[in-house]
Amino acid sequence: MENTFNRISLIGKYGETSISGTVVELIRLLHGRGVEVTMEEQTARCIEHEALPILSYEEIGQQSDLAIVIGGDGTLLHAARNLVNYGVPLLGINLGRLGFLVDVSPDDMAERVNEILDGKFEEEQRILLTTDIERHDGNTHSMSDAFNDVVVHKWDVARMIETETFINGRFLNSMRSDGLIVSTPTGSTAYALSSGGPILDPDMDAMILVPICPHTMSYRPIVIDGDSEVEIHVKEGYLSKAQVTCDGQINLGLVSGDKILIRKKDRFVRLIHPCKHNHYEILRAKLHWGEQF
Repeated sequence: MENTFNRISLIGKYGETSISGTVVELIRLLHGRGVEVTMEEQTARCIEHEALPILSYEEIGQQSDLAIVIGGDGTLLHAARNLVNYGVPLLGINLGRLGFLVDVSPDDMAERVNEILDGKFEEEQRILLTTDIERHDGNTHSMSDAFNDVVVHKWDVARMIETETFINGRFLNSMRSDGLIVSTPTGSTAYALSSGGPILDPDMDAMILVPICPHTMSYRPIVIDGDSEVEIHVKEGYLSKAQVTCDGQINLGLVSGDKILIRKKDRFVRLIHPCKHNHYEILRAKLHWGEQF
């Protein structure tokens, strides 16, 4: 039987042994289809499986046709950042709680994976953000990519931080707040949503700026073009501690005078979905919106 993907790597939730049953079932299914199966090295430490090749993320990127992520959205965020430069598509099996990105249920896994191997699937491309830190001493530090969001926020103190924001070099505002979220459309259903931001269609080429508990209520979320460059200054002389966080997983401390430069990455994340994937259906299910009359 001819498969659309012939070399597939499995990536599981970090440090989680409870996924082993699903992983073993998936391995049997893929081997039954004649697929060459490999496993990410951190996942292999939790899942014992004989004679299965173990690969680093770099090797997965170089050798795999598809990566299947078993876990929650956080696991897929991590995999996306590590594999985006290689163009490897991602498919998510949802063993987490919410699952906007990992949309295949374990109960439907066999049917959906077989359909995908038969070429019956949908693919979408989503943007990421990339972040550089320009230190107050003039040195530049390349920090990380972010699939959901880049957040500049206060760090272990009760006081607000003060920031200045520029879009394409043009001054937007000066703000005292608990922080500022710069989000992709993918991240619009994450931290940005809980902070009062809008939900964007994931296919949009846009970014959202969402203030976190601003001192003045007139500060509102704003949607800007995806090709914009956002520059955030931690105001000189302001004593509160701050940090920048990418996808809630990567953190770096900031001091007064630092500048955070955020722009769209020049590579896209490729997501594989089952046929008839419906983003609005997922929104209704996850956010408990009413069904159609």
